[in-house]
Amino acid sequence: MSRIGKLPIVIPAGVQVTITGQHIAVSGPKWSLTLDLLPACAVDLTDGVLTVSLVNQEQKNMWWLSRTLVANMVHGVSQSFEKKLHVIGIGYNVKVQWQTIELSLWLSHKVNHVLPKWVTAVSEKDPKWNDILTITGADKQAVGQEAAKIKMYRKPEPYKGKWIRYFGEVIKLKAGKTGGKK
Repeated sequence: MSRIGKLPIVIPAGVQVTITGQHIAVSGPKWSLTLDLLPACAVDLTDGVLTVSLVNQEQKNMWWLSRTLVANMVHGVSQSFEKKLHVIGIGYNVKVQWQTIELSLWLSHKVNHVLPKWVTAVSEKDPKWNDILTITGADKQAVGQEAAKIKMYRKPEPYKGKWIRYFGEVIKLKAGKTGGKK
């Protein structure tokens, strides 16, 4: 038995769920998502509670995955998922214009990152004038994927402390060549 797979999913107010065979459509106030489940699982909607059950015992490892995907859809359309990126470095700058993020990362050119239509971004400054880039959307996988792509433009550099990192991520600074001399 899967501990995660047998948990029920409570549908919040304002969210509509439509089930047609293996196709699930979830729509909320701002977003709508769809998912085609594998034939190994079945979804049942009763009294505002979704339950995912296992049909094929040979593919029981897909039970918890299907339940988690459906729960993320329900959570995403009611309250968006978000990832925060902290852009730290002298000369590093972030501008958000519609669905395009313009990154000045001390390269020979500015990097323009185009977001998909179901993901939005907002830029703000922290008290030390570093940029905080907040990426939001209904699809948890898409939000995480876009945050990872933006982070890869400037990987953490542990000697000077210039990087794009997730908000709250701790990266230890290294001393460098002169750190061991006395």
